[in-house]
Amino acid sequence: MSPKKRWENNMKLGIVGLPNVGKSTLFNALTNAGAQSANYPFCTIEPNVGVVAVPDARLDKLAEMYHPEKLTPAVIEFVDIAGLVKGAAQGEGLGNKFLSHIREVDAIIHVVRCFENSDIVHVDGSIDPVRDIETINYELILSDMEILDRRIDKDSKAMKGDKSLAKDVAFFKRVREAFEEGKCARAIEVDEDEKALLDTVALLTAKPVIYACNMSEEDFAADIEANAGYKAVCELAKGEGAEVLPICAELEAQIASLEKDEKEMFLSELGIEKSGLDLLIQKSYDLLGLMSYLTAGQPEVRAWTIKKGTKAPQAAGKIHSDFERGFIRAEVVSFDDLMACGSMTVAKEKGLVRSEGKEYVMQDGDIVLFRFNV
Repeated sequence: MSPKKRWENNMKLGIVGLPNVGKSTLFNALTNAGAQSANYPFCTIEPNVGVVAVPDARLDKLAEMYHPEKLTPAVIEFVDIAGLVKGAAQGEGLGNKFLSHIREVDAIIHVVRCFENSDIVHVDGSIDPVRDIETINYELILSDMEILDRRIDKDSKAMKGDKSLAKDVAFFKRVREAFEEGKCARAIEVDEDEKALLDTVALLTAKPVIYACNMSEEDFAADIEANAGYKAVCELAKGEGAEVLPICAELEAQIASLEKDEKEMFLSELGIEKSGLDLLIQKSYDLLGLMSYLTAGQPEVRAWTIKKGTKAPQAAGKIHSDFERGFIRAEVVSFDDLMACGSMTVAKEKGLVRSEGKEYVMQDGDIVLFRFNV
């Protein structure tokens, strides 16, 4: 009997884009949540939310070894946000809702249409992915300008009693000038101190982005690099330090409806190792600087999401605050070492299970048993 899965939310990504670019089709494929998909703007009025497991073959291997009652993958929460149009920052269309929903996510999957189809109406009447990206970025920049202006005003008034704020105000004015040039916050060059200062302002254009270039099946199956829209998006993303992923939402929807064995066969016939959705989920995970450590035993095999660079006590606190407060040590073995040994007993005999203290920086795929005393 396969172990029962239990999911808990870890992070939230918003799927955005102009109306009719394939957002809801992609969301449906990701989550099988059945969000309405229709050929007119604003069919997604309230954000649809779906929780998706982060693909991790290591969990299946550990499940074979331990036969647990529960198998708990790391997860991402995807939010399908209503399509946006020009004037959103002034409340046009569903602008205010769009901006409030996007404010709540950790990162953005920006779906861009890179296919021609006369049956699917484009809100601007033609296909131009760079223009579409700039339309949305412009609205987000306008919203960020308002937020930044309030911060500049507040710090300028406070400067009368605290001259050290002059440097902050000068920096924020430089960011404001970049906004006026059409630059997103994530495209502005900053040092570490400036980055920390920028993080104190909740700017929408500072959020990390993956541009998902939605192509037709024909283009996707042929030479992706030959798609002019995709190439143009890659060029734009380079200047922002954003990620780009070519994808065919229609094809992914077909793949998502298949059973595991059928899916593997279908991908094999296409000559693809991983589905676009698996790549998108993994890219999303990487985008936020996250990784997984693992716990394994008969009751449960589980992936725990932490930031890269997290030390052992804080990682233990992810399980329970008592684990962090009373942390003594972490007994750690790498996934590869455990698999090579075939069991934890053999790994211990070979000296591959290490005892790590409070300064240990967790590594992706560490299998851990925390010792604590409260």
